Amino acid sequence: MKGTLYIVSTPIGNLEDITLRALRVLKQVDVIAAEDTRRSLKLLNHYGIKKPLVSYWKEKERSKAEEIMRRLQAGESVALISDAGTPGISDPGSILIKMSIEEGVPVISIPGPSACIAALSLSGLPTDQFTFIGFLPVKQRQRQKMLAELSIDTKTMIFYEAPHRIIEMLLDMEAIFPGRRAALVKELTKMHEEVLRGNISDILGSLDKSIIAGEYILVIEGRKRNERIPTQDALIEVYSLLKKGFGRKEAVKRVADQYGISKKDLYDSSLNKIT
Repeated sequence: MKGTLYIVSTPIGNLEDITLRALRVLKQVDVIAAEDTRRSLKLLNHYGIKKPLVSYWKEKERSKAEEIMRRLQAGESVALISDAGTPGISDPGSILIKMSIEEGVPVISIPGPSACIAALSLSGLPTDQFTFIGFLPVKQRQRQKMLAELSIDTKTMIFYEAPHRIIEMLLDMEAIFPGRRAALVKELTKMHEEVLRGNISDILGSLDKSIIAGEYILVIEGRKRNERIPTQDALIEVYSLLKKGFGRKEAVKRVADQYGISKKDLYDSSLNKIT
């Protein structure tokens, strides 16, 4: 009989942010697969949980997933945890979860903290629809290209960023998302938690007075539906639809209707680029 894989969410900072169900599962499983066993021991020792640990980090994710799969196939129950939050969300875990599903191993979610959802709820921005982006590309040109593509998205967007790149990211956003409302959340649930709200320029100004350190989450509002967008941005969406197999007329009609711009002008402009 096959074992069960439990996807267990753990605190993103404050060790009290863990469910009773998560603690019970961690105490009952045969083995715990942890992203970093040293960091996970802090949580496990705090709650007196002593179980065999298997390290499961991104560089060795596939080989470690195969090792854990052998345990599951042998009937052992495994709790998958990351350093903080929910495994598989900008953390290792997705390979093992996919492998377990394909192999017919039962997979059970033990929900709990998620940094992106916590930051969204604090932001004061629309929460009915949102897009989770995670980390942007490190190289500036790739980052700017991705932000330009996202600039036409009407949904609230959530980004993660490291402290040594946060200023670079915000400067790019200031140029591409001018005037957009945003919230920058630092060290969520920890002692030095801080939330900066305003437009990107306001947040950059506030950072001049802050120590830049820790983990950052940026939540930024999407494009307003009545906001006219530059033709170049509309063309990006047209080309995206063309790559998905839409005919040119249909792609242009969809984009023009959505953004209230001239179909003829957009169609003519789309002919100037070979896709």
